[in-house]
Amino acid sequence: MRSETEVNRAVEEYADMIRRVCFYHLKNQADSEDVFQEVFLKYMLREEPFCDKEHERAWLLRVAINACKDLLKSFFRRNVVPLDVISEIEAEVSDEQREVLEAVLSLPKKYKDVIYLHYYEGYSASEIGKILDKKENTVYSLLSRGRGMLKNFLTDEKDSFGKAGR
Repeated sequence: MRSETEVNRAVEEYADMIRRVCFYHLKNQADSEDVFQEVFLKYMLREEPFCDKEHERAWLLRVAINACKDLLKSFFRRNVVPLDVISEIEAEVSDEQREVLEAVLSLPKKYKDVIYLHYYEGYSASEIGKILDKKENTVYSLLSRGRGMLKNFLTDEKDSFGKAGR
């Protein structure tokens, strides 16, 4: 492990260069700072000496570039959508669909789960039984009772707004 003075000297000497390389590859300040820290942590933990300053500089550059590439190809990076992008996307849900979804979500948990899995995610009763560790016939019963509760809830809600109930 390198001494504190040696690490401080390397940070002072190469910090700007490493930050530029990281930002060039990642185009994101927060990720650049993460990789920057990772590079100098690897530098601190490296025990083999460098031949000269040019070897040290080349090693730091190579580690920074590789760390940037690793971050860019990571599973998390490829499969996550930033929150600011999500907030810009408006859900295209009609008022009626929203009303039904709110009714489903207001059900007791045991009914809500089976109704949601069946109607929104498309699972069959046997698949839901395996997921929730329940017998298939129990799932059918929960679906039936849940539908009845939804019907009552939605009918009562329409009646409370002065619309004709079914």
